Amino acid sequence: MSQRFSVAGKRILITGASSGFGAHFAMALAEEGADLVLAARRVEKLEDTARAVRDLGRDATVVPMDVSDHASVEAAFADMPALDVVVNNAGVSHEGPTENIAEDEWDRVVDTNLKGVWAVSKFAIQQWKRDERPGSLINIASILGLRVGGRVAPYTASKAAVVQLTKSLALDCARYSIRCNAICPGYVETDINRDFFNSPLAEKMLKRIPYRRLGDIDELVGPLLLLASDASSYMSGAIIAVDGGHLCNTL
Repeated sequence: MSQRFSVAGKRILITGASSGFGAHFAMALAEEGADLVLAARRVEKLEDTARAVRDLGRDATVVPMDVSDHASVEAAFADMPALDVVVNNAGVSHEGPTENIAEDEWDRVVDTNLKGVWAVSKFAIQQWKRDERPGSLINIASILGLRVGGRVAPYTASKAAVVQLTKSLALDCARYSIRCNAICPGYVETDINRDFFNSPLAEKMLKRIPYRRLGDIDELVGPLLLLASDASSYMSGAIIAVDGGHLCNTL
């Protein structure tokens, strides 16, 4: 890979790193020479990812963190090593009619997806400003933060807010050489959704994607490396959709 897109030697915090996108991002970044700080609630799962990162010859620090709990995030940052990049990846969803969503379910989604991004960003920004160092925040939002989907109101609301938070942080932090950008994945195949998207029920949805297929998780790595590397040094407040043209479909 061109040195311009290199993350070699950078220390990158990934939230929600115990599985899914987070675990995959950790391995992809480690393969490109990054050292990782892996954060999530499930420490035993983080240890599995950390071992795989270390097998690649990179450093991996495991940090227990519940992003929905401000005190947990603050405690994690008390001993946080110096960071170059933060990937705000932790996220959850809830499906069902809006009128049937319980308050605790709404809070679980919004506190994780939105408050968690704010809290982690807050303490990362404090670290960078204190140390007078540049930094890069990468928020994992969703195309459902740009176009609405049915029966997932707290998820779409929280991801739309993450898009606006990304722009707000970009504006507030530009003078300190702290960048903030977002990636908005479309429908990407993972272990969690693979069975559904291989079923007849998914055919109608796939027909609405111009590529006529789901994304592969590896197709998120290119934009991630762009934003984590110095190749994006003049990018801040950018919202990058990785969706096979899904946002371009007709209404």
